Amino acid sequence: MIDADDVRRIALSLPETAEKEAWSMPTFRVAGKMFVTVPDDQTSFAVRCPKHDRLELIAAEPEKFWVPPHEARSDWVRVRLGALEDMAELYDILVDSWKQAAPEHLVESFTAPGPGGGPADNR
Repeated sequence: MIDADDVRRIALSLPETAEKEAWSMPTFRVAGKMFVTVPDDQTSFAVRCPKHDRLELIAAEPEKFWVPPHEARSDWVRVRLGALEDMAELYDILVDSWKQAAPEHLVESFTAPGPGGGPADNR
């Protein structure tokens, strides 16, 4: 089963990512910009997601994606770890969020490994 340690491992594998505790939870940042958080219960994580894309994600897969009421005005979406298909999906979600926060030169030089970009481990 995919867990918060997998989120941490993948996030920290992305270029120039650093972990920083904020609001009593781990957050991951590139160039000082946050791109993922792991709330206390560690059953989900939050990533950057433009509001128009977020609505489509939630409508298509409400068991996987949601937004708590206090985050409704943000450009973030929560993802339930237990609803992810595999490690490749987790990787793709984290890379997408990282790209939204990373400086352009990092995004341009980033090459995702392997077909589909994600790791081969499909737990």
